[in-house]
Amino acid sequence: MTTTSSADPTLTARLHAWVDEHFDEQVALLQRLVGIPTDTPPGDTAPHAQAVAAVLEGWGWQVERHAVPDDEMQAYGMRSITNLIARRVYAPGGPVIALNAHGDVVPPGDGWTHDPYGGEVADGRLYGRASAVSKSDFTTYLHAVRALEASGAPLKGGVELHFTYDEEFGGLKGPGWLLEHGLSKPDYAVCASFSYAVVTAHNGCLQFEVTVNGKATHGSAPKTGHDALRAASRILDEIYRQADALDDIHSAIDGITNPTMIVGRVEGGTNTNVVPGQVVLKMDRRLIPEEDPEQVEAQVRQFIQTAVEGLPGITVSIRRLLLARALRPLPGHEKLVASLQAHARGVFGEDIPAVGTPLYADARLYAEHGIPTVMYGAGPRTVLESRAKQADEHVMLSDLKGATQVVAGLLADFLTV
Repeated sequence: MTTTSSADPTLTARLHAWVDEHFDEQVALLQRLVGIPTDTPPGDTAPHAQAVAAVLEGWGWQVERHAVPDDEMQAYGMRSITNLIARRVYAPGGPVIALNAHGDVVPPGDGWTHDPYGGEVADGRLYGRASAVSKSDFTTYLHAVRALEASGAPLKGGVELHFTYDEEFGGLKGPGWLLEHGLSKPDYAVCASFSYAVVTAHNGCLQFEVTVNGKATHGSAPKTGHDALRAASRILDEIYRQADALDDIHSAIDGITNPTMIVGRVEGGTNTNVVPGQVVLKMDRRLIPEEDPEQVEAQVRQFIQTAVEGLPGITVSIRRLLLARALRPLPGHEKLVASLQAHARGVFGEDIPAVGTPLYADARLYAEHGIPTVMYGAGPRTVLESRAKQADEHVMLSDLKGATQVVAGLLADFLTV
């Protein structure tokens, strides 16, 4: 195995030429995938998976459809998930590389100047919800594999394309579900990301639902009740005090700064003239890779309870909504990094860094199973540039083509005889 793009310049040129010659087809496929809504909520993503599977089967590929049972979906808060695995098996003796992209997305929201499901191409950009994150990488990975197989090079090992539908809820019913059920055991994994960096680490995340219970009463006699909102305000003050202190904690990983903590949603009360009997806070605590999730969770629970100690008639319950562990580099990931950097240098004409990201993603689920994992795909230098989760999300067509050529080169490095 080589990890330089110059090892076989003739093969590299063939890969690039195939991607270039079939790029209109790739763009049309991305437009089709963007045009099938997968908004979460409501999380009814199985129709998109069925459409993807039909495309692959039209190429003569075999596709496994792994539907998460309805009872699990109902408890999870989504309507349907069908995760896909397409296995491309070559000669014995090589590694198996999983390529993972997620199809579930947040709803479009307001402010679009392009149809969020239209896949409109303008000024070298393709617009639409998930055009950058991460339906683009459905096509990046598919066309990279097709380019490799069309190159005529003898191949060993295999590729598994994992198209999953649970990144927005945390991934446990997406890659996590496939891995926990023993449906995949790859040697390496590459997960969706952007084109100008190889991501080797990412933050973790803890999310909690904090329910503050008091006693509702008439607004004209507030002292006959126990004001849950007044108690919740103490908790909010302490959360924000603790959040400010997190600025003093720093990660040693480039691209990752410090932990963060926010309250993203507040619900409570029954009417303007009623003392609130219950208030619910939903909070998000991001973890840098150096932090221990269990220790952080214990600290959060402790300071919330301490904030309302001694308040008569007030009780607090804390329910963990999510634990997403951080992605940390595993031995073997450096081979993926070296190959991607070498090919990116040849395609984009610049050196791309290996960095961490403050986001959390499905990549961690592969690493939790001992699989060396990095993130790389089609997109700009930052999430904000792509407008992911904002109006007018888009991907630059030049980045889409370039990333596909880079991933094709990676596959050639690992899988050619």
